[in-house]
Amino acid sequence: MNTQALPINSYSEKNKIEMIDFYNEASEDYEFWSQDFNMHFGYYAPFKTNPFKRDSMLNQMNAQVIKRLQIKDEKHRLIDLGCGMGGTMRYALKQHQNLITYGVTLSDFQVKHGNDLLQGKNGIILKENYNHTSFQSHSFDSAVAIESFCHSGHGVKSLKEAYRILKPGGTLVIADAFLKKEQSELCKGAHYAYNRLCNHWSLEKLETHTFIKQKLHDLGFINIKIEDTSHSVAPSVLHVPFAITGFILKKLLSFKSIKRESLHNLKGSFFALLTGLHIKSFGYYIISATKNEG
Repeated sequence: MNTQALPINSYSEKNKIEMIDFYNEASEDYEFWSQDFNMHFGYYAPFKTNPFKRDSMLNQMNAQVIKRLQIKDEKHRLIDLGCGMGGTMRYALKQHQNLITYGVTLSDFQVKHGNDLLQGKNGIILKENYNHTSFQSHSFDSAVAIESFCHSGHGVKSLKEAYRILKPGGTLVIADAFLKKEQSELCKGAHYAYNRLCNHWSLEKLETHTFIKQKLHDLGFINIKIEDTSHSVAPSVLHVPFAITGFILKKLLSFKSIKRESLHNLKGSFFALLTGLHIKSFGYYIISATKNEG
């Protein structure tokens, strides 16, 4: 899909351009964060994951999201709305033989290199806007959005499009950071960290989890479940300062300059850590909902 044809109001135009540039230039840096190119935070599950091994927790986040889809053995079509390099798609394909996966992203870099990693094995990444895809209605058995809807502000358009392309009875799972209170109610420190986070990671904004629950209900989703997983995600967030330091040292020792987008990524990661310290204002949630069969 040609991005020039995408509706301007899906994202703010400025944010959309910044986000595309960010991921086209900074996606390859994520290999330092995750060997599997998981472009999200992790999930610590006692006796299942090692808190000192980041990829163990990142793949456990994939496992937690996929588990909530309740995929059966029969043929199942899954779409990742904002799939990055396809890390979650590849994980899901390893767990379920009869799975067919689609991913959408606006980044040319992610489309090319993500498809190279998938190697055409029941998965494909397409250049599409998750707010306005070309898929027919009722196309997918399940949909996931891991730390992606925040780029367009956790808006209703994202939820509405997910509802449209899901089959009746299909499941949507969102894993992301959300506000616990309205932006106007944030303290000065939380407000500063929040604004810097949005700026460096090209996020339109964060919504409250209560807003998402209400909008899912309004669209016709049922069995809506809001799970606060902040404490399970926190151990992976604590890896941020070590990852930043290691990345900078690696660049310096190889005499390579750090790109502007990479600096934004590093700063965004730092402010993600700072927002996480404001536990009364921010939380990480896994939200699941089912499309009404009626």
